[in-house]
Amino acid sequence: MKIALRLLLALAVALAVSACRKDTQTDDTDTTAPVEDTTDEVVTSAAPDPRDYTDARNFDNPESLLSKRIIYFDFDKSEVKSEYRSIVAAHASYLASSSSARVTLESHADERGTREYNLGLGERRGNAVSGVLSAGGARGSQQDVVSYGEERPTCRVSNEDCWWKNRRVEIVYTAR
Repeated sequence: MKIALRLLLALAVALAVSACRKDTQTDDTDTTAPVEDTTDEVVTSAAPDPRDYTDARNFDNPESLLSKRIIYFDFDKSEVKSEYRSIVAAHASYLASSSSARVTLESHADERGTREYNLGLGERRGNAVSGVLSAGGARGSQQDVVSYGEERPTCRVSNEDCWWKNRRVEIVYTAR
């Protein structure tokens, strides 16, 4: 650790010295000649409309519903809640507009219930999201449903604040 710190300090000193060094060579060129502008033109593009669910740039736009990819469920339920239907509809619009896009719907459950029950519940949740995607125009060939049951929790504390985070379907794009 000390060697790395010394090396970092030496590098910082070398950069500081090179930045302060003044070039003492003389230049015999005429300084009154017009200088040609050699800067490159900067091309900017407008930010994507967050409501354009066909634009893949919105996956990274926090204002767009496409950036939201987790659907949460009530205890022991597999119906997509109304507050998440607009998110699923946005992803359905993207899938409908992009024939090469594919998703895996990774379904999860909390720790309560047997392993077999939670695998089945996770599959029902994934199929519920798949149904809403299909109703919005996504093709079945673009979707895969995988149930992990209680095997991949995001939170490991045994209380309701944690359990609700584990009752979810994650929309994972395998191709955009």
